[in-house]
Amino acid sequence: MKRFLVFGFIYMLLCVSTMEAQRRNSLYMDYIETYKDEAIEQMQRYRIPASITLAQGLLESGAGRSELTRKSNNHFGIKCGSDWHGRKTYHDDDARGECFRVYKNARESFEDHSRFLAGKQRYASLFNLSPTDYKGWARGLKKAGYATSPTYAEKLIELIELYELDRFDSGRLRDTWIANPHEPYLANGLLYVIARTGDTFKGLSEEFGIPARKLRKYNDLYKGYSLKQGDIVYLEKKNRRARKNYKVHVVQQGESMYLISQRYGIRLERLYKMNEKPADYSLSAGDILRLR
Repeated sequence: MKRFLVFGFIYMLLCVSTMEAQRRNSLYMDYIETYKDEAIEQMQRYRIPASITLAQGLLESGAGRSELTRKSNNHFGIKCGSDWHGRKTYHDDDARGECFRVYKNARESFEDHSRFLAGKQRYASLFNLSPTDYKGWARGLKKAGYATSPTYAEKLIELIELYELDRFDSGRLRDTWIANPHEPYLANGLLYVIARTGDTFKGLSEEFGIPARKLRKYNDLYKGYSLKQGDIVYLEKKNRRARKNYKVHVVQQGESMYLISQRYGIRLERLYKMNEKPADYSLSAGDILRLR
C-alpha cells in the first residue's frame, strides 16, 4: 500500500511538472536564454536584480516581439523624457503618438534601462533592498510609477516565479555581494560614485567588475593615486565635451582644470585642447573656459 502511495505521489509531481512546463511560453524561454547574461551583467554593475530586468523585458517587449522592440530595440518601453537626446520614435501608449527612445541594439537598451532606474530619485529606495528581494523591487517599481497598470507588480512576480528567474539573482558573475555598496549616480550622461574614506581602486574594481587601470584612466588619474573622501569616480570613459546646456565655465577661486573636468564629465586632455592651454596652465578666478 505504501509503495502505491509513493508511486502515486511521484506521478502527481510529474503531472504538476508537466503542467508547469506547458504553461511556459517557448518564446519567453528563448528570450530568457538570449538575454540572461546581459541581465546578470547589468545586475553586477547597477545592483538591479537580474530577475527584475528579465521580467520587465519580457513584459514590456512581449518577449522581444513588440513593434517597438523589433524596430527600435526598446525592450523596456522607456519614453523619451526631457533628458533624452538620442533617436526617437512615436507610438500610441497611454496617449496617442507618445515619444519613445530608439537604441542601436539590445545591449544599449539594457544599459539605458539600468541607468534610467539608477538616475531617477524616485527609484533610489529600491537600491537599499536585498539583491534577491524581487518582490520588493516589483512592488517598488509599481509604487514609483514605472507603469500605469494596477497589476504591474503581480505580473512581474508571476513571470519571475513561473520561469524561475530568481535563479539568476545569485550573481553568477561574482561569488559574493559587496557589503555596504556604493550608490551609483548619473550625471553628464555618465555613471559615477562618490569615494568614501578608505576606498581604493582595487576595491571599486572588485565591486563593479571594472579593471582598476580602466577606472584610473576614466578619471585621468595616475597609478598610485590614493582616493580621497568626496572624489568623483566615473565608472566609464568621460565625454569629449560637456552636454549642450553647458557652454562655458567661469573659474572660481581654488578650482583646477582637473576638478572642472570631473564636474562636467570631460576628458582632461580635451578640456586643455578646447581652450588651447598648455599643460602647465595655471587657472585664475574669473577665467572663462569653453566646455564644448
